[in-house]
Amino acid sequence: MTDRILIIAPSWVGDAVMAQPLYRRLKDTRPGCHITVMAPAWTRALGDRMPEVDATLDNPFAHGQLRLKDRWKLGRSMRGQFDQVIVLPNSLKSALLPWFAGIARRTGFVGEARYGLLNDARPLDKAALPMMVERFAILAEAKGGPVHKPVGSPRFAIDPARADAARVAQGLSLDRPVVAFCPGAEYGPAKRWPARHFAALADQLHAEGYAVWMFGSGKDVEHTQAIASAAQVELVDLAGKTSLDQAIDLLSLVKVVVSNDSGLMHVAAALDKPMVALYGSSSPGFTPPLTDKAEIVSLGVPCSPCFERQCPLKHFDCMEKMDAERVRAAVKRVVG
Repeated sequence: MTDRILIIAPSWVGDAVMAQPLYRRLKDTRPGCHITVMAPAWTRALGDRMPEVDATLDNPFAHGQLRLKDRWKLGRSMRGQFDQVIVLPNSLKSALLPWFAGIARRTGFVGEARYGLLNDARPLDKAALPMMVERFAILAEAKGGPVHKPVGSPRFAIDPARADAARVAQGLSLDRPVVAFCPGAEYGPAKRWPARHFAALADQLHAEGYAVWMFGSGKDVEHTQAIASAAQVELVDLAGKTSLDQAIDLLSLVKVVVSNDSGLMHVAAALDKPMVALYGSSSPGFTPPLTDKAEIVSLGVPCSPCFERQCPLKHFDCMEKMDAERVRAAVKRVVG
């Protein structure tokens, strides 16, 4: 009999990417299992690029929304459809729907008093599992068992014809090799390299023969516009102009990526692109880009990582003092 497994996926793009090794491990240990990933509609493109995912469901509940009656109705409508659910977010709310659905085995980490809602609740040893990808992957194992290593890295499947169609739709050219800038960071400004540094890097790379495409959501438009205004060369600003699906396709076409610690950084890593990843307030030990083609640039200032959304000391040295020349040198190394 086929195991029918529902995954309640994280809302953050980067976390959702890092869940793929969990799906791969489930397929390896339970051949023939059917994996359905429930995630926000705008992140569906991630599951579509993962060969291990058999089906996707839209999660209609925005981050922070309770909507208890709606969760109960949706859960009741899902009764009998799944044998197990793995709940990746640690919130109480994320465990309600599987309970309402009466799914027999409800797996996830202990958190927010979820005993009862999860009947396969696991303690999380953060010291033993320092990386997010390991924490997700261990949920494929029997309770109390070790994580299977190597965990492996997320890897997306790309259709070259679709990627080229996305390029044509945006009116983009590949006459020059392309460097992608991913200057946003949904978590907060403490993870963003300053616009003037991105602009200086763009000037340097353009002089070396690169075209620069900037990626991001509508929330990043102010930042990409600041970069474009400060740069002395013409940049392609795609922020807010693509879906996540299109952004994945377009990123598959670039030569190298320069990114803050963000969801798009993890997307680019899953595309196995040469990359320079910029870390200030966050830690590459917890959420590194999972590709051996990446170089991490971090100044290692005494107050970093602070994991704050904004610099609590107001000086922002971890990013302000990371100049364009340092990053340009890293770009040259990863491109080889």
